[in-house]
This record gives sequence, C-alpha cells and structure tokens, in this order.
Amino acid sequence: MGKGDRRTKRGKIFQGTTGKYRPKKKKKTTKPANAENK
Repeated sequence: MGKGDRRTKRGKIFQGTTGKYRPKKKKKTTKPANAENK
C-alpha cells in the first residue's frame, strides 16, 4: 500500500502510469481563434 503498489494512486504517480485510480486528463478541445472574431 505504498509507492510500489501499482493499484494505488500514489503507486501510479511513482510508476508514471495511469489507470482506474489515476485516470488520464482529457485535453480540452479549443475552438479556432477565427471563429469568434466573425
């Protein structure tokens, strides 16, 4: 239940992996800049 445990959030951060306890953050989709200026 520490850094070596892949099933915990702390372990995921230490391993540098993602999964159920540490999901990947989705990139926000931005609108094109020229669409707002019309």
